[in-house]
Amino acid sequence: MTAIHPIYPLNVPMPKAGADAPIGVFDSGIGGLSVALEIAQYLPNERIVYFADTAHVPYGPREDQDIRALTAHAIEWLYRQGCKIAVVACNTASAFSLDYLREHYGENFPIIGLVPALKPAVLQSKSKTVAVLATPATFRGKLIKDVMQRFAEPAGVNVLSVTNLKLVPFVEAGEQMSAACLQTLTEILQPVVDQGADFLVLGCTHYPFLKSAIQYIFGQKLTLIDSGFAVARQTARILIKNELLFEHKRDDCLSIECYVSGHNAESLKPVVARLIQDETITWKIANLEALS
Repeated sequence: MTAIHPIYPLNVPMPKAGADAPIGVFDSGIGGLSVALEIAQYLPNERIVYFADTAHVPYGPREDQDIRALTAHAIEWLYRQGCKIAVVACNTASAFSLDYLREHYGENFPIIGLVPALKPAVLQSKSKTVAVLATPATFRGKLIKDVMQRFAEPAGVNVLSVTNLKLVPFVEAGEQMSAACLQTLTEILQPVVDQGADFLVLGCTHYPFLKSAIQYIFGQKLTLIDSGFAVARQTARILIKNELLFEHKRDDCLSIECYVSGHNAESLKPVVARLIQDETITWKIANLEALS
């Protein structure tokens, strides 16, 4: 793998974070809020600092090394904010960056990534055909290929790969139920329904926000599954292992502190408000200088 050079070398490490430090969550855009919400609901005493690299979204069409470099910069920013752990809430970024990031930061700054939830779909499928909706870059990565080889192939399950670059922009614009989005979903998913798929794995953190649209079109024909809840549980396990779980009720009720690199915080406020519909979760959004 080509070397990646974060903004700051680790010869100037941050002090080891305590249990009261926030959880860092990163995605190329606001779609990773689907994972942040799962974490906030599963670990209600924790604070979350969320970074959305909206200056460079979407990552799916980008070159592999570009994805690695942008991810390294973003995780370094979360590290410099004093986060105690980082969740790469982006399947595309996880596909290319996890090994490097874990080696770079070591045990003092755990890194959690995402793998499309193919394993549970394979185990539960009755038709022996499942579909995975993800970005082209995710399908190029090693993680999804490993899961296919380890679980789908031995079980004799046929995995249908589905990709479309229009879907992330629909979510970023808050247009999940628009006529254009519904038409796109129909065009790309009707063929997998026709081929007998009974499970659809949502292999991008933006896609859980399309659940209502997919169910509106296909009803119960497809069982939708994503990795958000599994990531929340894994985050809890890693925090407990490292004695970093915050177990006290906070005086500050702010749950998710969201920063965007694209100078578009104001325009994203109504979109984020529609995505975060849990009234127990408080949030704010602010601009950050774009990473370069």
